[in-house]
Amino acid sequence: MTYIPAQLRRLVEERAGDRCEYCLLPAQLSFFPHEVDHVVPEKHNGKTEADNLALACWRCNRHKGTDLGSFDPETNHFSFLFNPRTQLWTEHFQLQSFQIIGVSPVGRTTAFLLQLNTLERIAERQRFLPQ
Repeated sequence: MTYIPAQLRRLVEERAGDRCEYCLLPAQLSFFPHEVDHVVPEKHNGKTEADNLALACWRCNRHKGTDLGSFDPETNHFSFLFNPRTQLWTEHFQLQSFQIIGVSPVGRTTAFLLQLNTLERIAERQRFLPQ
């Protein structure tokens, strides 16, 4: 695991508004501290620099691991995962009844791979999102 300097970590946290950039979980509501994720993992020559780092809750970070993509569950075609540094969340996801719905191949693939809609995660969203 790469050391992330405190100043760089603060930048990542502030830029993300202290929310997971994948599932939107606020850091203050998470049992475990949010982590700095390499969007392009070091395994794939991703750099430890601001343009390649995102704030992720522990669940999103574990499910993402070193993956760059997977297969869209709707089309079975390969798709890259959502990149919070180069893409807008609202172009790939919608919130519907506390579920995060992928509205593009990137969104569907990310929602599937990161398991964004398990019962536990939906219940978590019900506690922090306004009705």
